Amino acid sequence: MFRTKAVGHTGTLDPFATGLLVMLLGRATRLARFVEQQSKTYLATARLGAATTTDDLTGDKLGDSASGRLGDSVVPPSRAAVEQALAGFLGPQRQRPPAFSAKRTDGERSYRKARRGEAVTLAEVDVVVHAIELLEYGFPEVRFRCTVSAGTYVRALARDLGERLGTGAHLTALRREAIGTLSVEEAIPLDALDAGCPVLPPLAVLGHLPRVDVTEEQARSLGFGRVADAGGGASGGLAVAVGPDQRVVAIGTCREDGLHPNVVLEPAS
Repeated sequence: MFRTKAVGHTGTLDPFATGLLVMLLGRATRLARFVEQQSKTYLATARLGAATTTDDLTGDKLGDSASGRLGDSVVPPSRAAVEQALAGFLGPQRQRPPAFSAKRTDGERSYRKARRGEAVTLAEVDVVVHAIELLEYGFPEVRFRCTVSAGTYVRALARDLGERLGTGAHLTALRREAIGTLSVEEAIPLDALDAGCPVLPPLAVLGHLPRVDVTEEQARSLGFGRVADAGGGASGGLAVAVGPDQRVVAIGTCREDGLHPNVVLEPAS
Protein backbone atom coordinates (compact mmCIF):
# COMPACT_ATOMS: atom_id res chain seq x y z
CA MET A 1 0.00 0.00 0.00
CA PHE A 2 2.80 2.44 0.88
CA ARG A 3 5.19 1.05 -1.75
CA THR A 4 7.88 -0.06 0.65
CA LYS A 5 9.28 -3.51 1.39
CA ALA A 6 10.25 -2.56 4.93
CA VAL A 7 7.30 -2.67 7.33
CA GLY A 8 7.36 -3.73 10.96
CA HIS A 9 5.13 -3.71 14.02
CA THR A 10 6.19 -2.91 17.57
CA GLY A 11 4.38 -5.41 19.76
CA THR A 12 1.95 -8.21 19.05
CA LEU A 13 -1.56 -8.11 20.50
CA ASP A 14 -3.21 -11.29 21.77
CA PRO A 15 -5.85 -12.61 19.31
CA PHE A 16 -8.76 -11.54 21.54
CA ALA A 17 -7.27 -8.08 22.25
CA THR A 18 -7.85 -4.79 20.43
CA GLY A 19 -6.22 -1.41 20.36
CA LEU A 20 -3.09 0.38 19.27
CA LEU A 21 -0.50 -1.27 17.05
CA VAL A 22 2.35 0.97 15.94
CA MET A 23 3.64 0.24 12.43
CA LEU A 24 7.01 1.47 11.16
CA LEU A 25 7.72 2.02 7.48
CA GLY A 26 10.98 2.13 5.54
CA ARG A 27 14.04 3.22 7.48
CA ALA A 28 11.84 3.89 10.52
CA THR A 29 11.74 0.11 11.10
CA ARG A 30 15.16 0.65 12.69
CA LEU A 31 13.37 2.42 15.56
CA ALA A 32 11.38 -0.63 16.67
CA ARG A 33 13.48 -1.23 19.78
CA PHE A 34 12.91 2.34 20.99
CA VAL A 35 9.13 2.02 20.61
CA GLU A 36 8.92 -1.42 22.21
CA GLN A 37 10.72 -0.29 25.37
CA GLN A 38 8.18 2.44 26.14
CA SER A 39 5.42 2.01 28.71
CA LYS A 40 1.97 0.88 27.56
CA THR A 41 -1.51 1.64 28.85
CA TYR A 42 -4.25 -1.01 28.79
CA LEU A 43 -7.95 -1.20 29.56
CA ALA A 44 -8.59 -4.68 30.92
CA THR A 45 -11.41 -6.85 32.24
CA ALA A 46 -10.73 -9.81 34.52
CA ARG A 47 -13.23 -12.43 35.59
CA LEU A 48 -12.95 -13.69 39.15
CA GLY A 49 -13.89 -17.22 40.10
CA ALA A 50 -11.75 -19.35 37.78
CA ALA A 51 -8.17 -19.54 36.61
CA THR A 52 -7.37 -20.86 33.11
CA THR A 53 -4.43 -22.55 31.43
CA THR A 54 -3.65 -19.45 29.36
CA ASP A 55 -4.60 -16.85 31.99
CA ASP A 56 -7.28 -15.57 29.59
CA LEU A 57 -10.63 -16.60 28.13
CA THR A 58 -9.06 -18.69 25.34
CA GLY A 59 -7.77 -21.32 27.76
CA ASP A 60 -9.35 -24.22 29.63
CA LYS A 61 -10.58 -23.63 33.15
CA LEU A 62 -8.37 -25.13 35.81
CA GLY A 63 -10.05 -27.56 38.14
CA ASP A 64 -8.42 -26.00 41.16
CA SER A 65 -8.44 -22.21 41.41
CA ALA A 66 -6.29 -20.31 43.85
CA SER A 67 -8.87 -21.02 46.53
CA GLY A 68 -9.62 -24.56 45.44
CA ARG A 69 -13.13 -23.44 44.47
CA LEU A 70 -14.82 -22.45 41.24
CA GLY A 71 -17.96 -20.71 40.06
CA ASP A 72 -20.81 -20.12 42.46
CA SER A 73 -18.88 -21.50 45.44
CA VAL A 74 -16.52 -18.51 45.40
CA VAL A 75 -17.28 -15.84 48.00
CA PRO A 76 -17.30 -12.46 46.20
CA PRO A 77 -14.55 -10.16 47.52
CA SER A 78 -15.55 -6.67 48.58
CA ARG A 79 -14.77 -3.67 46.37
CA ALA A 80 -12.30 -2.48 49.00
CA ALA A 81 -10.50 -5.82 48.85
CA VAL A 82 -10.26 -5.63 45.06
CA GLU A 83 -8.95 -2.06 45.19
CA GLN A 84 -6.38 -3.03 47.80
CA ALA A 85 -5.24 -6.03 45.76
CA LEU A 86 -4.84 -3.92 42.62
CA ALA A 87 -2.96 -1.22 44.50
CA GLY A 88 -0.55 -3.88 45.68
CA PHE A 89 0.73 -4.25 42.12
CA LEU A 90 2.06 -0.69 41.95
CA GLY A 91 5.79 -0.28 41.46
CA PRO A 92 8.65 -2.58 40.48
CA GLN A 93 8.15 -6.29 40.99
CA ARG A 94 8.94 -9.77 39.70
CA GLN A 95 6.35 -11.35 37.39
CA ARG A 96 6.01 -14.91 36.14
CA PRO A 97 5.09 -14.83 32.42
CA PRO A 98 2.18 -17.02 31.30
CA ALA A 99 3.12 -20.50 30.09
CA PHE A 100 1.24 -19.72 26.86
CA SER A 101 3.49 -16.84 25.78
CA ALA A 102 6.09 -16.09 23.13
CA LYS A 103 8.92 -16.31 25.67
CA ARG A 104 11.62 -18.76 24.64
CA THR A 105 12.61 -21.72 26.76
CA ASP A 106 15.31 -24.13 25.58
CA GLY A 107 15.27 -22.36 22.22
CA GLU A 108 11.54 -22.84 21.62
CA ARG A 109 8.49 -20.62 22.09
CA SER A 110 6.86 -21.39 25.42
CA TYR A 111 3.35 -21.66 23.96
CA ARG A 112 4.44 -24.45 21.60
CA LYS A 113 5.54 -26.58 24.53
CA ALA A 114 2.42 -25.73 26.51
CA ARG A 115 0.18 -26.72 23.58
CA ARG A 116 1.89 -30.13 23.52
CA GLY A 117 0.98 -30.57 27.16
CA GLU A 118 4.50 -30.12 28.46
CA ALA A 119 4.91 -28.53 31.87
CA VAL A 120 6.32 -25.03 31.44
CA THR A 121 7.52 -22.80 34.27
CA LEU A 122 9.10 -19.60 33.06
CA ALA A 123 11.58 -17.60 35.09
CA GLU A 124 10.25 -14.45 36.71
CA VAL A 125 11.16 -11.14 35.07
CA ASP A 126 11.45 -7.60 36.37
CA VAL A 127 8.47 -5.40 35.46
CA VAL A 128 7.03 -2.10 36.66
CA VAL A 129 3.39 -1.15 37.10
CA HIS A 130 3.43 2.64 36.83
CA ALA A 131 -0.30 3.10 37.47
CA ILE A 132 -3.33 0.88 38.06
CA GLU A 133 -6.92 1.92 38.73
CA LEU A 134 -10.15 0.06 39.40
CA LEU A 135 -12.84 1.40 37.06
CA GLU A 136 -15.78 -0.95 37.63
CA TYR A 137 -16.50 -3.93 39.86
CA GLY A 138 -19.53 -6.13 39.85
CA PHE A 139 -18.63 -9.69 40.79
CA PRO A 140 -17.29 -11.57 38.95
CA GLU A 141 -16.12 -8.79 36.56
CA VAL A 142 -13.26 -6.43 37.42
CA ARG A 143 -12.53 -3.64 34.95
CA PHE A 144 -9.29 -1.74 35.42
CA ARG A 145 -6.78 0.45 33.59
CA CYS A 146 -3.04 0.07 33.99
CA THR A 147 0.16 1.60 32.64
CA VAL A 148 3.01 -0.89 32.66
CA SER A 149 6.59 -1.28 31.54
CA ALA A 150 7.59 -3.19 28.44
CA GLY A 151 7.44 -6.96 28.95
CA THR A 152 4.58 -6.85 31.46
CA TYR A 153 1.76 -9.34 30.85
CA VAL A 154 -1.66 -8.00 31.80
CA ARG A 155 -2.88 -11.61 31.66
CA ALA A 156 -0.44 -12.37 34.45
CA LEU A 157 -1.76 -9.41 36.46
CA ALA A 158 -5.28 -10.86 36.16
CA ARG A 159 -4.00 -14.30 37.20
CA ASP A 160 -2.13 -12.87 40.19
CA LEU A 161 -5.13 -10.74 41.17
CA GLY A 162 -7.20 -13.92 41.45
CA GLU A 163 -4.50 -15.54 43.54
CA ARG A 164 -4.31 -12.59 45.92
CA LEU A 165 -8.07 -12.53 46.33
CA GLY A 166 -8.24 -16.31 46.74
CA THR A 167 -10.76 -16.70 43.92
CA GLY A 168 -8.74 -17.47 40.82
CA ALA A 169 -9.12 -15.16 37.81
CA HIS A 170 -8.46 -14.79 34.10
CA LEU A 171 -8.50 -11.98 31.57
CA THR A 172 -11.60 -11.67 29.37
CA ALA A 173 -10.98 -8.39 27.51
CA LEU A 174 -7.94 -6.28 26.74
CA ARG A 175 -7.47 -3.05 24.80
CA ARG A 176 -4.13 -1.31 24.34
CA GLU A 177 -4.86 2.40 24.63
CA ALA A 178 -1.40 3.92 24.40
CA ILE A 179 2.27 3.27 23.75
CA GLY A 180 4.38 6.09 25.13
CA THR A 181 2.77 9.31 23.92
CA LEU A 182 0.88 7.63 21.05
CA SER A 183 -2.84 7.07 21.68
CA VAL A 184 -5.28 4.66 20.05
CA GLU A 185 -7.64 7.61 19.61
CA GLU A 186 -5.21 8.98 17.03
CA ALA A 187 -4.87 5.67 15.21
CA ILE A 188 -6.44 4.68 11.90
CA PRO A 189 -8.74 1.62 11.93
CA LEU A 190 -7.36 -1.19 9.79
CA ASP A 191 -10.40 -1.21 7.47
CA ALA A 192 -9.93 2.53 6.85
CA LEU A 193 -6.25 2.31 6.00
CA ASP A 194 -5.23 3.35 2.50
CA ALA A 195 -2.25 4.91 0.73
CA GLY A 196 -3.67 8.38 1.31
CA CYS A 197 -3.59 8.10 5.10
CA PRO A 198 -1.15 10.45 6.84
CA VAL A 199 2.08 8.90 8.08
CA LEU A 200 3.66 10.39 11.18
CA PRO A 201 7.35 11.39 11.06
CA PRO A 202 9.84 9.18 12.94
CA LEU A 203 10.19 11.85 15.62
CA ALA A 204 6.63 11.04 16.76
CA VAL A 205 7.76 7.75 18.34
CA LEU A 206 10.86 9.18 20.00
CA GLY A 207 9.34 11.76 22.34
CA HIS A 208 10.65 9.89 25.38
CA LEU A 209 14.27 10.54 24.40
CA PRO A 210 16.22 13.77 24.87
CA ARG A 211 16.55 15.75 21.65
CA VAL A 212 19.81 17.05 20.26
CA ASP A 213 19.60 19.52 17.38
CA VAL A 214 22.46 19.07 14.93
CA THR A 215 23.81 21.06 12.00
CA GLU A 216 24.01 19.70 8.46
CA GLU A 217 27.72 19.05 8.97
CA GLN A 218 27.04 17.12 12.16
CA ALA A 219 24.21 15.22 10.46
CA ARG A 220 26.63 14.20 7.72
CA SER A 221 29.14 12.92 10.29
CA LEU A 222 26.46 10.89 12.03
CA GLY A 223 25.32 9.53 8.65
CA PHE A 224 28.81 8.14 8.15
CA GLY A 225 28.71 6.58 11.62
CA ARG A 226 31.12 9.14 13.08
CA VAL A 227 30.88 10.88 16.43
CA ALA A 228 29.25 14.31 16.26
CA ASP A 229 30.34 17.09 18.61
CA ALA A 230 26.82 17.62 19.96
CA GLY A 231 25.55 17.63 23.53
CA GLY A 232 22.19 17.79 25.22
CA GLY A 233 21.70 14.43 26.87
CA ALA A 234 22.93 12.81 30.05
CA SER A 235 26.32 11.12 29.72
CA GLY A 236 25.78 7.46 28.87
CA GLY A 237 22.15 8.04 27.94
CA LEU A 238 20.44 7.92 24.58
CA ALA A 239 19.42 10.97 22.58
CA VAL A 240 17.83 11.58 19.19
CA ALA A 241 19.72 13.77 16.73
CA VAL A 242 17.40 16.06 14.75
CA GLY A 243 18.49 17.92 11.64
CA PRO A 244 17.62 21.52 10.72
CA ASP A 245 14.45 20.46 8.87
CA GLN A 246 13.14 18.37 11.81
CA ARG A 247 14.28 15.10 10.28
CA VAL A 248 15.60 12.32 12.53
CA VAL A 249 19.22 11.68 11.61
CA ALA A 250 20.26 9.14 14.24
CA ILE A 251 19.83 7.85 17.77
CA GLY A 252 23.04 7.78 19.72
CA THR A 253 24.72 7.56 23.10
CA CYS A 254 25.89 10.79 24.72
CA ARG A 255 29.55 10.78 25.74
CA GLU A 256 31.97 13.47 26.83
CA ASP A 257 33.36 13.72 23.30
CA GLY A 258 29.94 13.96 21.63
CA LEU A 259 27.08 11.85 20.32
CA HIS A 260 28.02 8.31 19.27
CA PRO A 261 25.48 7.01 16.70
CA ASN A 262 23.86 3.66 17.48
CA VAL A 263 21.13 3.69 14.85
CA VAL A 264 21.36 5.85 11.72
CA LEU A 265 18.24 6.67 9.72
CA GLU A 266 19.72 9.06 7.22
CA PRO A 267 22.28 7.68 4.75
CA ALA A 268 25.36 9.81 4.30
CA SER A 269 25.51 11.60 0.96
